Amino acid sequence: MKYLRWLLLPFSLLYGLIVMIRNWLYDAGFLKSQIFNLPVISVGNLAVGGAGKSPMTEYLIRLLKDQYTLATLSRGYGRKTKGFIKADDTATAAEIGDEPAQFKHKFPAITVAVCEDRVVGIERLQQENDLILMDDAYQHRPVKPGLNILLFDYNTLFEPQLMLPAGNLREPMSGSWRADMMVITKCPETLAESDQIALIQRVKPLPDQPVFFTSIAYLPLRDRKGSDVLAEITGQTTVFLLTGIARSEPMVNYIRQSTSDIIHHKYPDHHPYSLKNLIKLASEFNACPSVDKVIITTEKDAQRLATEELLPILNTLPVLVLPIGVKFLKDGEYFNRLISDYVRKYRKNNHVH
Repeated sequence: MKYLRWLLLPFSLLYGLIVMIRNWLYDAGFLKSQIFNLPVISVGNLAVGGAGKSPMTEYLIRLLKDQYTLATLSRGYGRKTKGFIKADDTATAAEIGDEPAQFKHKFPAITVAVCEDRVVGIERLQQENDLILMDDAYQHRPVKPGLNILLFDYNTLFEPQLMLPAGNLREPMSGSWRADMMVITKCPETLAESDQIALIQRVKPLPDQPVFFTSIAYLPLRDRKGSDVLAEITGQTTVFLLTGIARSEPMVNYIRQSTSDIIHHKYPDHHPYSLKNLIKLASEFNACPSVDKVIITTEKDAQRLATEELLPILNTLPVLVLPIGVKFLKDGEYFNRLISDYVRKYRKNNHVH
């Protein structure tokens, strides 16, 4: 696979040139970015795959939801619908995408919307909300956010940074200049100061771009409805792990701290689960002789599993969900203050209300 990617390098050079020309047209003003009269915070990254955008968006929701009426706006990747949709309490991953469905089910009081055209989406949301959180929108240049949060995955930062399709970059590393702050995610909790310095040198922030470091905070196991369960993984437990996410290695390593008996059903990111997938899982699980056995999946995967076709089988299986959160290694209060100050000052200066 690595050799195939190198063969694709000429296409990456062409793609990179197109992206650079597009960005230059926006930077020079030939293509217009719209500014809205309310706080708009964008969470994104330069590469495809999971840098922890959803956990960061949820972190911001928790930080701001009690003070402001807020909405999340996503493209709705993987949904079977088109156009602007404002989610209700029954919204499914097929209707709005797995991540927006996760936001709505975890935070039912907030507004969750999807729209391919973020300009249209914000226009539909701005009258009823104090602020907008745009998930995975760093490359959506038609909107100029008031605050751009750029994420980098610790696990891939020192790999060759090549453009698609040879690499994973959606735009060159030089595009990081648009960020107001950078967050290096999925770091080890014991990340040394010298390693932090090396990572900062790798992302090359401008003097006014603060860099933060976060790790994954695994939360207690829950059932599919979101309730905590009294389940404990021990060395005698057989874990059937079901994932359709970009990088499952951190979750595998976390579970391995408790048991080495892991049977991993691994699928691509945003995989639409089929009846065949679930029948295979159920068959292997029921055939397993272990007395202590459980099925664990992610919050995103749980959204895609909750379909009318799959529920009859799903409801016969002991499926638990392992939620994740964000933990700042340091300067978490400073990060919170920057976010809160931006929203408060923007609303005050622009007289939104």
